[in-house]
Amino acid sequence: MQICIVCREPTDNCSLSCYKKHIISTECQARTCKTPPGGEPLTEEQNEDNEPTIYTPFSTEDTVAPEKLQQLAHSEGLRNLLYNPHLRNFLRTIDVAPNAWKVMQAAMQEPLFIEFADECLKIVEPPSDDEKV
Repeated sequence: MQICIVCREPTDNCSLSCYKKHIISTECQARTCKTPPGGEPLTEEQNEDNEPTIYTPFSTEDTVAPEKLQQLAHSEGLRNLLYNPHLRNFLRTIDVAPNAWKVMQAAMQEPLFIEFADECLKIVEPPSDDEKV
């Protein structure tokens, strides 16, 4: 919840005119509320636990280890592929799609996207010696 320093109201509850004043005011800077309604102030650690996250808090068989994600981030092969604007457009489309699975299936029909997926899989699930032959 964001609290306005000027009026001490939650910014999502401010009236439109009040909100407009606060937006243009240099004195008003919204800050994160550290106190739950009717409760004691949260410790920094507790507050971080309540932050929304884009990551799933539990592992599945398809969860990629953080070390592998770092390897993806530093892969020269992936970096070169990502220079392609068409591939970046595919990835953006998948990212914002309401039904990402369907869009992913359609993207897997494109050779460029297959090349990207294969490059990712080389890092995340390297082929065994038997598969390399």
